[in-house]
Amino acid sequence: MTNVPLSEHDGTVTHPVTAAVARRRLLPVVVLRDARAAEPLASALIAGGLHTAEVTLRTDAAIHAIRAMATLRGFLVGAGTVLTPAQVDRAVEAGARFVVSPGFSPAVVRRCQDIGVPVFPGVATATEVQMALDAGLDTVKFFPAEQLGGAAMVRALAAPFPSVRFIPTGGIHSGNLPAYLAQPAVLAVGGTWMVAPDLLAQADWNEITRLTQAATSAAGEV
Repeated sequence: MTNVPLSEHDGTVTHPVTAAVARRRLLPVVVLRDARAAEPLASALIAGGLHTAEVTLRTDAAIHAIRAMATLRGFLVGAGTVLTPAQVDRAVEAGARFVVSPGFSPAVVRRCQDIGVPVFPGVATATEVQMALDAGLDTVKFFPAEQLGGAAMVRALAAPFPSVRFIPTGGIHSGNLPAYLAQPAVLAVGGTWMVAPDLLAQADWNEITRLTQAATSAAGEV
């Protein structure tokens, strides 16, 4: 892995959770409708070389799934689609180690900072990136990535904000993954292609492992 993103301050990603996300440069974004699938899914990801996942709070099963994944040794689970401080509390109580939101919510950011949990708020514009910097953050989710201009837009936003690291998410797949990973400002890439809803519905753990292995291999080559 030759293009690991670093903080401009001291040459390292300092927070251990952020460093763990950066290590493999891939963050599976999971929508689980059955919490019983949480452990076999995590095992399939681990077999494919990933030990991290973002479970979105879009279903009633999400909190239960986070709780199940959090019990697995060496697996780092975070909560996504977090919209309120109350959701922050529920997710962290269940074992979430980081929080991701689709947009920039000052209330969500403040709550995460108050309890010491890394938060990656969504941004789409330079104004929102500056809001994140004003809040003391240096890692943000760029969402929805493809619809906002893709890797070229990440490069454009990174130019005036050299200390910011991005987690592009939305519309990314195996075909356009290398273009994002080639950007030094990209900390990691979020995606659903290796944990697609149809694969989860079919409990196709072998295919999830295969796709994860292919993605980690591609990430290691960039």
